[in-house]
Amino acid sequence: MIMKNNKVVFAGAGPGDPDLITVKSMNALKEADLIIYAGSLVPKAVLCWKGSQTKTKSSAGMDLKQIIDTIKDYHAHGKKIVRLHTGDPSLYGAIFEQMRELEKINIPYEVVPGVTAAFAAASKMNMEYTLPEVTQTLILTRISGRTPVPESEDLEKLASHKASMAIYLSIGHVQKVQTILAEHYGEESICAIAYKVSHPEEKIFYTRIEDLVKTCKDNDITRHALIIVGKSVEAGMKKHDILKSKLYDSTFSHGYRSAEK
Repeated sequence: MIMKNNKVVFAGAGPGDPDLITVKSMNALKEADLIIYAGSLVPKAVLCWKGSQTKTKSSAGMDLKQIIDTIKDYHAHGKKIVRLHTGDPSLYGAIFEQMRELEKINIPYEVVPGVTAAFAAASKMNMEYTLPEVTQTLILTRISGRTPVPESEDLEKLASHKASMAIYLSIGHVQKVQTILAEHYGEESICAIAYKVSHPEEKIFYTRIEDLVKTCKDNDITRHALIIVGKSVEAGMKKHDILKSKLYDSTFSHGYRSAEK
């Protein structure tokens, strides 16, 4: 059984495509008596995995107390509950505060990971974020807005590393994002806008950083999109030759293979 001792399951729904949910999350949905899902982000298509008698509630109009009270009520009646979050629940999922509230009232829980949009986007773009001797770091971040970020994690400071970067929840501040990226990656560098990746409405736009705002405006992109930047984007788009990894290099020995002589 997925929910030992009647644990509440925080499950990752994946980026939108119902087939990109994990088997463990899928089984949790099938066994649940109640699914509380992030209705503003999780497409109803993902609920196709729920049981025929499973009840669903969108948390879009609920505050923290209402969510916890609902869980508490169903749990007290021995019901199995899934809290379904978009992507991976550990990334911008606001699950920490929910878990702490459940601990206060001694309701056990577990977290099941999911596929985040940055990885779904990379698969659709046929891109690898970490290229040998080109870039070995991926930054997942957001720009400061109504939810501030620590000063040490300001987008300008992170962009100065020129690493591969996937910027979440920042389309509403795209002008500021463009200015920062242009300074550190260069106006002529290519970035990508991944809109509703893996949804039926999915669109991926490649544009120069200097045209980022215009591309969003021309295509009416105002939310539900990632901005992806770095040399890995250009390499994937232009199909450049790159340095090959040591992993499959016939002249490189490792624990499972001897180098050719």
